[in-house]
Amino acid sequence: MADGGAMMDRGFIPGEDTARAFRDALGRFTTGVTVVTIDGPNGPMGFTANSFSSLSMDPPLVLWSLAKAAGRFAHYAAAQHFAIHVLAAEQVDLIQRFHRTGAGFDGLEHDLNQQKVPLLDKALARFECEQHATHEGGDHLIVVGRVSRVVIQDGAPLVFSKGQFGGFSATS
Repeated sequence: MADGGAMMDRGFIPGEDTARAFRDALGRFTTGVTVVTIDGPNGPMGFTANSFSSLSMDPPLVLWSLAKAAGRFAHYAAAQHFAIHVLAAEQVDLIQRFHRTGAGFDGLEHDLNQQKVPLLDKALARFECEQHATHEGGDHLIVVGRVSRVVIQDGAPLVFSKGQFGGFSATS
């Protein structure tokens, strides 16, 4: 470093013996938090994900990725319609609700769109999508959705960084 301080280089080659370090390095990239919802075989389903990204403006495409080891993988991989909800900071309670052992939609008010996809209120943004394509991505399936409808509202985002959830504070 220019001021005389030394920055420790903790370089490594990603592999089986450095899996935790690789995960920690990925955690240095702060992401938003979403809930992806579908009409499942036994009713509405949802799960929290931070693997969301914009892909294209024309046509309007977004993507998210799904772990192949997920217990509900087959349902999400086959879903032709889904909604991605970008969570607001005050929606942190939805993280546990849509965790694999959470209550999911039990007792939670929600609407359904024309494709019977469950829709959550108060998200900063909601992208209602039709599956456009899927791609193999190692231990994940990359799902590309063509956005058919968007709903937005003002508010502060919920963010995820270094294994923790929190808010966003802009620098001046």
